[in-house]
Amino acid sequence: MATLYFHVPFCAQRCIYCDFYFVTTNRLFEPFTDALILEIEHQGRKYGKKERINTLYFGGGTPSLMPLAQLSRVLEAVGRWFDISEVAETTIEVNPDDLNLPYLQGLRDIGFDRLSIGIQSFHEADLQFLGRAHNQKQAYESLYMARKSGFDNFSIDLIYGLPHQSLADWEHNLEIATKQEVPHISAYSLTVEAGTVLNKKVQKGQIIPTDEADMGSLFGFTAGYLTRMQYEHYEISNYARLGFRSQHNQRYWTHENYIGFGPSAHSFWWEQPPSVHVHRWANVRNLQQYQNQLIQKYALPIAEHDRLTAQEVINEHVMLRLRTDDGLDLSHLEHHYGYDLLMEKLDEIAWLEAESFIYPIKKHRLRLSLKGKLVCDALTQRLLKN
Repeated sequence: MATLYFHVPFCAQRCIYCDFYFVTTNRLFEPFTDALILEIEHQGRKYGKKERINTLYFGGGTPSLMPLAQLSRVLEAVGRWFDISEVAETTIEVNPDDLNLPYLQGLRDIGFDRLSIGIQSFHEADLQFLGRAHNQKQAYESLYMARKSGFDNFSIDLIYGLPHQSLADWEHNLEIATKQEVPHISAYSLTVEAGTVLNKKVQKGQIIPTDEADMGSLFGFTAGYLTRMQYEHYEISNYARLGFRSQHNQRYWTHENYIGFGPSAHSFWWEQPPSVHVHRWANVRNLQQYQNQLIQKYALPIAEHDRLTAQEVINEHVMLRLRTDDGLDLSHLEHHYGYDLLMEKLDEIAWLEAESFIYPIKKHRLRLSLKGKLVCDALTQRLLKN
């Protein structure tokens, strides 16, 4: 089964750390929706009957800036061109400053059953530093409104490792989330990405990033705190109460097919084995170009298209699976991808186990320990197919 992602690029303002494609000066939702529906039609004609859809995810940007009428049009178009009879999860990212009960109830009425709330912090100083549009009060209120409007399944984003943030401040964020019984928490370290306001300030010496050792300590503290509070640490940055894992994200991590719609959205499609045709493509990273290509030229707005080699597919699968607590199924890797990791990397695996970076292999599964998760990217490089 496949998944669909919709990139809604509108934002109220620029956040200091964000490197996703967004626009802050354009609120012309109708032409964007028209273009999105045309793209859904294009891709639906090609892929709509190939696989049923399992999850839908609206990200951004800030999808909660979109009027309900436009979101409803998009969902209706998806239903026309794709088989959504077995959709198990329909998520929309929302920001606390956009929320009110009528809007949230409207989201449920048109088909959304899960929220991803961009809280980032419950502290005013953090929110101001990050350039968020909401305040502390709105962060708290968003949790109440989510439940009041019938969303029992929701996630919140939190960011740690801010230069001024104390351990007590970060612990307080986690304490609030757990006391409010938030079912899913995505906890990310503050990362300095190229092209962001944060990166420019770091280069000018205006901000000194938290060092790697402190980031590692915060990661370990977060994992320990949330697991004690009965959250499963099912992916490096993601924690869930039982039954509340993100089904959409899990489809990515298991290498399922997905199609991305909207400017800058990425797609991955594998005509499953024995076929070796694996394709990845990305849309143009410009709203006006995206709309013009679809509305004026009636053509797909693809900027990049690549056919992946067998080795690239293998290595991507290894990287994705090692991020998860379920780990890498070595038997599946050998029979589905043709890579006998145990045979080809036996010495590396023995060293990783001796150094406690991985747990002893059981039932053909290779899983990183907490120590290993701290340096996941570096360890993964040792296990990739040469």
